[in-house]
Amino acid sequence: MRILRAGDYKRMPCKNGKGETVEIAVFPPDASIEDFDWRISRATVAEDGPFSIFPGIDRTLAVLDGNGMVLEIDGREPALLTTESAPLAFPADIPVTARLADGAITDLNVMTRRGRRAHRLNRIDIDGATLLPLPSPICLILCQSGTASFRRNGETGMLRDGDALLIEEATATALEIDGEARCYIVEIAAGHASTTN
Repeated sequence: MRILRAGDYKRMPCKNGKGETVEIAVFPPDASIEDFDWRISRATVAEDGPFSIFPGIDRTLAVLDGNGMVLEIDGREPALLTTESAPLAFPADIPVTARLADGAITDLNVMTRRGRRAHRLNRIDIDGATLLPLPSPICLILCQSGTASFRRNGETGMLRDGDALLIEEATATALEIDGEARCYIVEIAAGHASTTN
């Protein structure tokens, strides 16, 4: 297990030049935005406009802060995403346009390279002791707000606003987590499709 502190994340301009991306974790560790197998990041969307295109990538997005946005995804009905919406999965290599509902938002992006990796993104509100299953080989828990303590195989730690816990070789184990926090759980495995629950 490895704690990733919010203050240590890598910051960079968005691929389309509109806004800032905060890279939480990427694999391979030295990968660029052109050649990663998987990538987890936050981004600020401050104006309406098209999303960046990532060839061969599957993407899931959740709104973390702000009043939401409408995504116009090629071939689908427009989808309103708010902080209470379920994460939305879609291909990152088709045209997608964002229209802000009322002011800038921050979103969470999970991206995996199609044919090499698959992912799932879920939100969970922690209120007291919880046993969190870790069904995939790689799991990342992002503490969006609040604080949460954790324990697994004798290791313990604390997550605060914006911190993340990266767990590798996690399959068929569980994480004991306690506190009051809104968290997002990313599961990454070998595969060909991404889904959300």
